[in-house]
Amino acid sequence: MTKYDKIFKSQKISEESLSPEEAVAAIAVITAIVDSSVEDLDTESLADILWEFEVFDEYSEEEMLETVDRLVAIVEDEGLGALFNTAHASLTDEIVLDAFAAGVIMLLDDETLTIPKQKQPYIKQLQQALELEDIEAEEIIKEVIAAIEEAEQAEEYADTEQDAVILDEFGQQIYQSPLGNFIVPIPVTTEQGGKIQSQEGIVGFSDDVGTLLRIDYYPLPPEYLETMESQGQETYLHSILIEKYLPQAIFAHVEGAEIKYTEYLQDTLKGYYYVLVDMPKGSTISKQENNGNAIRLDAYRGLLAFINGEFLYIVSSQRTFFSDDIPGSILEEAEDIKQNILEFVETMEFS
Repeated sequence: MTKYDKIFKSQKISEESLSPEEAVAAIAVITAIVDSSVEDLDTESLADILWEFEVFDEYSEEEMLETVDRLVAIVEDEGLGALFNTAHASLTDEIVLDAFAAGVIMLLDDETLTIPKQKQPYIKQLQQALELEDIEAEEIIKEVIAAIEEAEQAEEYADTEQDAVILDEFGQQIYQSPLGNFIVPIPVTTEQGGKIQSQEGIVGFSDDVGTLLRIDYYPLPPEYLETMESQGQETYLHSILIEKYLPQAIFAHVEGAEIKYTEYLQDTLKGYYYVLVDMPKGSTISKQENNGNAIRLDAYRGLLAFINGEFLYIVSSQRTFFSDDIPGSILEEAEDIKQNILEFVETMEFS
């Protein structure tokens, strides 16, 4: 016997019927109160979280709250086991993964975005009850965490984005660095879903058609500049980009990512170290699968590191492979992305 047998081994069936969408919400309600009580449940917050799920796109905020209140009433009248059995019978194959995701999001720790150890037996039993393979469950957990991180980042830097956008004398939108070290014309448009995401030392421009242009910038203390002079610029930039930046910014987040091409470019004023990285399922663009889940597309990421003034810059661009795209040779792809980055760098005005 386990503490969750009252749910997963119950024989009770609710007298109420549920739609598939209501069944997804029911899993969230059950999970939210399984280790506490109905009285502790914040129904408004739970409804707000569920309203972000695609399966509830047709629901108004009021309808979402009414649904949660109805499910809570079933728990109070008939118990968790009756609600779970009815929800399980009402789920369709297309949204069973959404139901598991709804359970996952109820358990994640707000600070660490992990499932606490004491909650793991429950999520494992929920997975088994929904007849999900381990690999399916693990993928859903990763996707839920990634979605939360993306939403938190967008919210955290929303004000920064507005403050950093100015208009030039021709009315063109310009992004200005908070540190005053550069300005750059914004390379995306709202018509194509253009977004600006910024935080300390980073600004990224992206849209719905696959564009990603990102600028990472770091002020260099005098001792760093001395190190670069002693090592030589090529060695220094190689060390920064390949040994420090890529492991933290890409390899730690994209399984199977690997360097496919490197090149050092030297002009009369400065040197550039360029890298092309293959990123399986690492694009910022996702596609919807038949089951309703979003799967990230494959992509190449080009990164160009250089020094300007007292700042190190790493400018990157993404090439997303949509379903009909056939990659060219590594050399062709590396050259195309490199030229795209260099053209973008040309639009930057440094202070």
